Amino acid sequence: MVDDLVVDLSRLQFAATALYHFLFVPLTLGLSFIIAVMETIYVTTGREVYRHMAQFWGKLLLINFALGVATGLTMEFQFGMNWSYYSSFVGDTFGTLLAVEGLMAFFMESTFIGLMVFGWNRLSKAQHLVVTYLVALGSNLSALWILVANSFMQHPQGAVFNPVTMRMELSSFSALFFNPDAQAKFVHTVLAGYVTAAIFVCGVSAFYMLRKRHMEVARRSFRVASLFGVLGTAGVLTLGDALGYVGAHTQPSKLVAMEALWTAEEAPMAFNAIAFPSQSEERNLWELQVPALLSILVTHSLDGTLPAADELQEKAKVRIRNGVPAVQAMQRLSSDPHDPEALAQFEAHKADVGYGLLVQRYAPEGDLTRITDADVTRAAKDTIPEVWVIFWSFRVMVAAGLLMLGFFVMAVFLTLTRQVEQYPRFLRFTVWMIPVPFIACEAGWIVAEMGRQPWSVYEVLPTWLAASTHSVAYMVFSVAGFILLYTIFIVIEMFLMLRAIRKGPEGAEGGPGNDPTLRVAVNPAAAVSHVQSRS
Repeated sequence: MVDDLVVDLSRLQFAATALYHFLFVPLTLGLSFIIAVMETIYVTTGREVYRHMAQFWGKLLLINFALGVATGLTMEFQFGMNWSYYSSFVGDTFGTLLAVEGLMAFFMESTFIGLMVFGWNRLSKAQHLVVTYLVALGSNLSALWILVANSFMQHPQGAVFNPVTMRMELSSFSALFFNPDAQAKFVHTVLAGYVTAAIFVCGVSAFYMLRKRHMEVARRSFRVASLFGVLGTAGVLTLGDALGYVGAHTQPSKLVAMEALWTAEEAPMAFNAIAFPSQSEERNLWELQVPALLSILVTHSLDGTLPAADELQEKAKVRIRNGVPAVQAMQRLSSDPHDPEALAQFEAHKADVGYGLLVQRYAPEGDLTRITDADVTRAAKDTIPEVWVIFWSFRVMVAAGLLMLGFFVMAVFLTLTRQVEQYPRFLRFTVWMIPVPFIACEAGWIVAEMGRQPWSVYEVLPTWLAASTHSVAYMVFSVAGFILLYTIFIVIEMFLMLRAIRKGPEGAEGGPGNDPTLRVAVNPAAAVSHVQSRS
C-alpha cells in the first residue's frame, strides 16, 4: 500500500505542474484566433497596419507556445513516474486520446507555427492566412482531445472495467468522445482562453496608448480584442452554467463542495454567497445566503433540489458495502481468472467496485473482511472533497468572470466611440486586468480537479490506489525540483514577453521597426542604403 504522504506529495507535484502549465495554455488558445482575425482583415483590406499587428502578436504567441510545450511535455511524463498504477488502469482509454492529440493536433500546431511566424516573405497572403488558421485550429484541437481525456476521469464513459486485467478497456470511442462533460468543458475552457488572450491584448495595447507609442497598432488591437472578449466572456458565463448543470448530475459531490451544502434542504434552496465551511464539523461556521437562487441556478426551477453532503455520505455507505464483494471477487480472480463464482459475484456488484477499493485503504493489512462500520463511515466522509478550497475557488472564478464582462462592455463602448484614449485611468486599469483571467483559469482548474477527489477516475479508481510506490524523500526532492524548474520557465516567459513588448511591433509607426538596422535583416536593398547613409 502506498504511503499517504507519498500520495499527497504526488498530488502536489501534479497540481503544481498542471497549474504552471495552464498559465500558458489559455493564452495560446485565444491569441492564435485573435491573430487569425487580424490577418483576415489584412488579407481582405490590404491595410499594412493589420499585418504589423498579426506579426507582433504572432511573436508573443511563439514565445508562449514554446514555454507551454516545455511545461506540458514534462507534465505528461508524470503519469509514468508518479501515477504508474493509474497509467496501467486507464492506459487503453486515456493513452488513446493522448496519442490522437499528439498526431492530429500537437504536430500540426507545432509544424505550422514556425511557418506562421517566419513565413511572411515566403508565402502568399492566402497561403499564410491558411497557415495561421491551421495553427489556431491545431491549438484548439489539442485542447479538445486533452479535455476529452480529462472528462473521462470526471465522468467515465466508453470503457468497461475488466476484473481480470484490472484495466479500463475501450468499448465505444463515440461514447468516449461525446461525453457530455467533455463537450461542455471544452467550449467553456476554450472560450476562457479567448477571454484571457483578449485581456492580454487589451492590456498591452493600453500600455502603448498610455505611452503614446505604436498608436495605430494599439488602437486597432484594442478594438479587435475588446469585441472578441465581450463575446467570449458572455459565452464563458453561459457555458459555465451549462457545465454546472451537467456536473449536478454527474458529480453531485463536487457541487456540494462548490455550494458548501452540508444538510438537506427543501425547495427552493438558498445560495451561499459567502460562507466559512468547516470540514471537520460538517457545517458552515457563518454564511450569507440569497433565497431560492441555488435552485434557479442549478435546476433552472424553483422546486428543484440537490442532494447535500449528509445524503451523499449515506448513499456512499451503501455503495461501499456493496462494492466490497466486488473487490473480494477480483482478489479471487487474480489467482483463478476463470473462477465462475468469482465472476458471477463481480458481475453482481461491479457498479460499486470503486467504492470497495475506496474503503480498502482503511482495511487492516488490506483485508476487507476486517473492516468496521467506523472504516465505512470514514471512507464515506472521504467522498466529500475539500469544501472550503472548492467553495472559494469557485467564487473567485465567478467574480473574475463578472468583472471581465463589465470590463469588456466598457471597453467596447469606449473603443467604438473612439474615446478610450481620453480615459487614462481606464487604460491603467486595463493593464492591471491582465492577471485576472489567469487567476480565473487557475481557480477553475482547482474546482475541476480537487472537486473530483477522492477519485482519479470518478467512482472507479480511488486516488490513493493510483500513485506509484516511491519513498517520501524521493517525492520531496521531485516536488522541489519540478517547482524550481517551472518557476524558471515562468521567469523566462516573463523576460522574453516583456522584452518583446518593450521592443514593440516592427515596421509600425513610431516603433523600433523604423530603425534601418532592423530592416537590413529582411531587405538587402536596405543594407546598401544603410551603409551609404553611414558613409
